[in-house]
Amino acid sequence: MDASREADRQRAARRGHGPRPRPAIPKIGRGLPSAHCAEAPPAEVLAGFAQFNRGEFFEQHETLEDAWIAEMDPVRYLYQGILQVGVGLLHLERGNLYGARRMMAKGLPLLQPFRPRCLHIDVERFVAETERCLAAVEALTPETLSRFDKALIPRVHLEGE
Repeated sequence: MDASREADRQRAARRGHGPRPRPAIPKIGRGLPSAHCAEAPPAEVLAGFAQFNRGEFFEQHETLEDAWIAEMDPVRYLYQGILQVGVGLLHLERGNLYGARRMMAKGLPLLQPFRPRCLHIDVERFVAETERCLAAVEALTPETLSRFDKALIPRVHLEGE
């Protein structure tokens, strides 16, 4: 088992279980814009975005998933879209090209209702960066994976950055 998977397993064990159980999650306003887009992101969500930008893709998933589950406004799909892109990047780090492509592609449509900006996030820029990254990932093979340009990894940009 590689070091990152072992670290993930140890974190899950400290929480007292393997993959954490999730409650049934209703599809609240999926595909709709949010009335909260002009607001600042909650602190927990900002922490998840910071984890994403540091390349802590396992941790950002845990943080943003908690926020996504708790949120009852359609803005939850902004969180979910970003966390799915991050999970795709985690798969990429682990050499799972199929998982990387699948999760990044699943996250992109969730972000569309929040373009161009929501919660002070430049969603337009994040989508464009993710599409460039995904195109590069789609061109990879197991033999060329080590040549992936990490500069293509998208970032969550807040207004003023």
